[in-house]
Amino acid sequence: MTWDEELDAIGLLCPLPVLKARKRLMSMADGAVLLMLADDPAAIIDVPHFCVECGHELLSQEAQDGRLKFLIRKQG
Repeated sequence: MTWDEELDAIGLLCPLPVLKARKRLMSMADGAVLLMLADDPAAIIDVPHFCVECGHELLSQEAQDGRLKFLIRKQG
């Protein structure tokens, strides 16, 4: 899958990854896809919850080598 923008939240702790994702998504067009990279273990819970609360679509979530990768489609 392709994405429109990328957010590197590696090294940031809760709640910063979600706050930065929210800010980035606000500037993106409806339907655009954000790739977010994180390594905070809390992001596994926080990002899906954020997507549900804000109405965005979590397209995928995967963990590899202690890093998390999320693909989020902005809903408008």
